[in-house]
Amino acid sequence: MRIRSLLPVLMVWLAVLGCDRNMEPFVPGEKPQPPDLTKIFPAGAERTAAAPREAAPTPSGGRGAAPVGGGGAAIEGTIELAAGLEGRIPPGAVLFLIARTGNPGPPLAVKRIASPSFPFAFKIGPEDRMIQAMPFVGPIQISARIDRDGNAMTRDPGDLESEVATGVEPGATDLVIEIKGEI
Repeated sequence: MRIRSLLPVLMVWLAVLGCDRNMEPFVPGEKPQPPDLTKIFPAGAERTAAAPREAAPTPSGGRGAAPVGGGGAAIEGTIELAAGLEGRIPPGAVLFLIARTGNPGPPLAVKRIASPSFPFAFKIGPEDRMIQAMPFVGPIQISARIDRDGNAMTRDPGDLESEVATGVEPGATDLVIEIKGEI
């Protein structure tokens, strides 16, 4: 009976001790500051903030905000399989199309295509960016990977991969990526 009366007090006490919100004390007169983003954005992402942009005209003829980190046009092409690889793609495999700028950090843009058929016509552009603030500018390395388990974070034996040997500029067309073999 006595434990039941102590239970609410014990629960409040555990909640207070268990709270780990890392709250800093309030400082009167402190000015708000933007966070330091250099710890989370890769080198090169600051190119979008280097020069202020003029507002773009809106369809109504007025001025509006320019899109952040725009960049060039989409890259288009075809992904083909090398001879003899047709039978090595299991049902449910996923094709990942990846665009990188060569900087460390996350890819510039990624497309995930479930159960692709080959040859596969692709288009990857600014609308596929991982971080919208990153500019879609070249040179861009394009790679394609057929992932058996559909998980982009795993690289298993039997996954097929290939990449374009040289960087391409946004707006490139008729690019051909031939998937030649395993990772």
